Amino acid sequence: MMPASGPCYFVIFGATGNLATTHLLPALYELEAAGRLNEDLRFIAFARRAWGRDEWSHYLDLALKERVGSAYDQGSCERFAQRFDYVQGDLHDPAAYQKLMEELNKPRMGTCENVVFYLAIKPADFGDVVVNLDQAGINRRHGRHRIVVEKPFGEDIDSARQLNNLLHKYFDEERIYRIDHYLGKETVQNLFVFRFANTLIEPIWNRNYIDHVQITVAEKAGIGERADYYDGAGALRDMLQNHLMQLLTVVAMEPPACLEADALGDEKVKVLRSIRPIPRDAVNAYAFRAQYAPGKVDGRVVPGYREEPNVPRRSTTETFVSAKFYVDNWRWRGVPFYLRTGKRLAQQTTFIAIRFRHPPQLLFHEAAHEGIDPNWILLSIQPAECMQIEIHAKQPGLELNTRMVRLDATYRETRAAPVEAYQTLLLDVIKGDRSLFLRFDEVEWAWRVVDPILRHWANEKDFVHTYPAGTWGPEEANRLFDREDQTWRNRV
Repeated sequence: MMPASGPCYFVIFGATGNLATTHLLPALYELEAAGRLNEDLRFIAFARRAWGRDEWSHYLDLALKERVGSAYDQGSCERFAQRFDYVQGDLHDPAAYQKLMEELNKPRMGTCENVVFYLAIKPADFGDVVVNLDQAGINRRHGRHRIVVEKPFGEDIDSARQLNNLLHKYFDEERIYRIDHYLGKETVQNLFVFRFANTLIEPIWNRNYIDHVQITVAEKAGIGERADYYDGAGALRDMLQNHLMQLLTVVAMEPPACLEADALGDEKVKVLRSIRPIPRDAVNAYAFRAQYAPGKVDGRVVPGYREEPNVPRRSTTETFVSAKFYVDNWRWRGVPFYLRTGKRLAQQTTFIAIRFRHPPQLLFHEAAHEGIDPNWILLSIQPAECMQIEIHAKQPGLELNTRMVRLDATYRETRAAPVEAYQTLLLDVIKGDRSLFLRFDEVEWAWRVVDPILRHWANEKDFVHTYPAGTWGPEEANRLFDREDQTWRNRV
């Protein structure tokens, strides 16, 4: 494949931070090793540490050895390191941006009119960066420079709008890349193909055949050292408002006119606008929150959320959230979408489970409908990437009885290495393809959907349910289901 053309510089703000070290640098290295980067592209690592280029190269080598494991190749790493320059400076110091300006204007590159600015930093620092870029003369309002921002996009609908207004003051919308790495995952992209390339699937993808949809993002880990951020965010802001809502829109959207960015964005916004508003006096019927207590994970005793470092001892921040949404349009009216996410759960997994209605007449069992296993479509996003369908077939023997069998549509060969989501998205940034990135109206409507929940919980600061670490969460989360035969599916 031909390498991607595009910008002459890729600037990483917060280059020594957790996000850059864990995701960005390994993903960019993999693109380097695969020959997908234009040979003229250079990187600038912007960070506070008082390093020079040699110290940065040493740090980069150690970080890649740790992160990419067996994929590490000395030659590829050396080529990758040669692309880098290092600028030491504080995000809030205007003088540091003058140093960055000098680096961007070095004679070997000439005038650079196309730079990617990746903000791998806290959202609270976004404002200082874009203002300082402008004051230093680096950014051009109508130029080709691009800026990449990570979630969360604000803390609520008002702060999201403020952030958007700030970005638009210095960048046109088509130069703003709001990244949600879940949209870069193979199974999420394959869902487009699964739905829209198969006449077998699309005709039954509606309320006439589907009973309900479950979307689960479960994490074994606790909050680690992220208390300063997490205690002000919680699971609703950190995961459900962005990652899970994006998965919902991909499942529920109508076929787009084409796979261009605006066409995809239009259909996802239609889904969000169709979600039934949650009455403020009925939030508890639509959403539930809880917090992990001490327990065991993989046989190891772990502390509860309130015992984690820097967490206030009376905190009511949720580490688990489940919610129910209805998409009130022609395709989905009456079909509940159940979403849940949590930390310190029993398994590390992300999947979409679509349950189908029972057949209208039961011919092969004497039991009631509720006793018969329904059909499912299962889309596993991580750790395994697979698509499976559960259907009934005849059980071998003399009797005409059925058993559940699984049709496996796994698309990855056993030895094929998975493509990390950030590889896909970073390559799209470099190519200038915004198809898998979010428009602001998507962000805004997602905030509108969860805003009643946020406001209700903001007034409930005295109590939060708990669940033992290492379990699937509190039993009370089951109260969201519309019927008794609907239960959480915990495994694919």
